[in-house]
Amino acid sequence: MLDVIFYIFCIVVAIQVIFYFFIFSRLAFFKPQTKAYNNLPVSVIICAKNEAENLKTFLPSIISQDYSTFEIVLINDASSDDTFEVMEQFAETNKNIKLVNVENYETFWGNKKFALTLGIKAAKYEHLLFTDADCKPISNHWISEMASHFVSNKSLVLGYGKYAYKEKSFLNKLIRFETLITAINYFSFAKIGLPYMGVGRNLAYTKTEFFKANGFINHMKLKSGDDDLFVNQVATKSNTSICLTPNSFTQSVPKSTFKAWFRQKRRHVSTAKHYKKLHKALLGFIYITQILFWALSMLLLALLFKWQIVVPLILLRLIGQYIIFGNSAKTLNEKGLTALTPILEIFLIVVQLTIFINNLISKPNYWK
Repeated sequence: MLDVIFYIFCIVVAIQVIFYFFIFSRLAFFKPQTKAYNNLPVSVIICAKNEAENLKTFLPSIISQDYSTFEIVLINDASSDDTFEVMEQFAETNKNIKLVNVENYETFWGNKKFALTLGIKAAKYEHLLFTDADCKPISNHWISEMASHFVSNKSLVLGYGKYAYKEKSFLNKLIRFETLITAINYFSFAKIGLPYMGVGRNLAYTKTEFFKANGFINHMKLKSGDDDLFVNQVATKSNTSICLTPNSFTQSVPKSTFKAWFRQKRRHVSTAKHYKKLHKALLGFIYITQILFWALSMLLLALLFKWQIVVPLILLRLIGQYIIFGNSAKTLNEKGLTALTPILEIFLIVVQLTIFINNLISKPNYWK
């Protein structure tokens, strides 16, 4: 039996190394290049529900973007606070702001996709750039950088949405580590021609692409997934571009409690089961090999079974992981994560397994 476990362990290590050096290396060794600005007119779309304070804090960073022609479409999704009043105040002093006030309808109760659809229809321009009310661009060239990737036949641009750094916080490191891993996955797969998701904190596509897919109609009944499920549906090797220049990043406020973050991740994970079969299989395969690597490593080391071979294999996998994660963290300007990679990975595996079990028992809550 131990021989069988040992051979499975060897296969798992080989698979992990292949993933790291032949797929995830696409992001780790990617050299972001600033493309020539094309000055396409852009509609920046922000859907907000009970985000009055965040709009006051972060909307000025959108308004002050250094870009020749853009509008800001602010969507109030049936807020119960002063969100719409705050939007009106900004609109009074900024002529390029357009307001869309959405009330609750019984058919689409609490459905962000319905509100977004109305906002997209109201947008003046063909090229749409999405972010959230609690996000701010890293620089005032955010629109320029993202819009510059609408070249040739590219109608969808995947950007990076990071979370703010907080010193001496393990939860903050865990949140940013999970965000880093997710980015390594979807950017690397996009680079090999298998784009499967994007994040609504920093995402761009054309109105033509949206209406060609009939919007969110294929998953309208699912109240989450306005970003990743839509990208999973329409993204192809030929129509998708990635933008990873530092000036293109957005930054969001991370959750401050584990409970709030856990609830957020339950919503995010619940959409993955609706991905295309190939994407689900690949992501599930990666996760299973991660679990097996750590479980079998600990078992074989505890029993000292062929430890002379097991230890070098563990080191091979960990060194490969450090190289890929370290370079990816530099590309995405994430600090303070690489040294803690094994600890954060094990903790994240446990959290994800707990989320999976919880989602089987009960459905997560959506939107706000």
